[in-house]
Amino acid sequence: MNLRRLGKTHLQISEVGYGAWGIGNSGWRGADDSESMKALHRAIELGVNFIDTALVYGDGHSEQLVGQVIREHTETIFVASKVPPANRQWPARSGVDVRETFSAEHVIKSTETSLRNLGLDTIDVQQFHVWSDEWVGHGDWLEGVQRLKEQGKIRFFGVSINDHQPANAIRLIETGVVDTVQVIYNVFDQSPEDELFPACLKHDVGVIVRVPLDEGGLTGRINPDTTFPPDDFRNRYFKGERKREVYDRVQKIVDALHVGIDQAPTVALRYVLSHPAVSTVIPGMRTVRNVEANSALADGRGLPADQVQALKSHRWIRNFYND
Repeated sequence: MNLRRLGKTHLQISEVGYGAWGIGNSGWRGADDSESMKALHRAIELGVNFIDTALVYGDGHSEQLVGQVIREHTETIFVASKVPPANRQWPARSGVDVRETFSAEHVIKSTETSLRNLGLDTIDVQQFHVWSDEWVGHGDWLEGVQRLKEQGKIRFFGVSINDHQPANAIRLIETGVVDTVQVIYNVFDQSPEDELFPACLKHDVGVIVRVPLDEGGLTGRINPDTTFPPDDFRNRYFKGERKREVYDRVQKIVDALHVGIDQAPTVALRYVLSHPAVSTVIPGMRTVRNVEANSALADGRGLPADQVQALKSHRWIRNFYND
């Protein structure tokens, strides 16, 4: 398992981390606690030492599972969690006062709840689950973050950037108060390469990449006939003709690289890991099979430069979360 430095935190973390949204059974359906626990254990056995969860994932259920597994291991495991916005608005909306989302009191209270769920004394990276650069210099949220650091309840502070708004954290990065950012980045959404990644490299901010497989679209396994459980969010994400459009675009990607559709997940993850700003990628891994397949790619190798360049033309500007 290849390790990378998480920016100025200097934490050495596995370049493939564990995204724990799916195991919370919120949004994604079909997660089984027993299988989730096996997957978490297997990930740690294979060298995964970075797990990303959040208070809202199953109303703390994901955090509880993560904490239970970590306490059964002696290896050093780094945990990142997230403070939900108090107004429960995803993504953060323009014009909303930060006092409605992240007061110091809310930040501290939510973090203490997460610590109880995890059964840990410290969260390595505590993130705000949404962010707007309008909040820089306003409110008392930074006082809450600093107090948590002083008390040893968190080690580092990060933000999870709004879906498909990678530039909406540049001002925060320039202040120097943020240690990490989490952002959507994949073959389709290459926009973080434009402004965000250069800023992160300049200020030594760690980058955690989410949705590297476009909620499954870039695996090549979602086709026009794919069905999801009735209450699974992917019914909305891949509504209408989106499944066909995504599948056709993935086929063009693998055709351009002269590989089979079964290699689509490998191409997608290696593309993300090819960028020097990326510290870790956190695909959702609800099964042992997913863990073993994704962990095998954490060998320090990205895509060859010519393949990375060939994929630049497959950038696709859209937002399936809100469209």
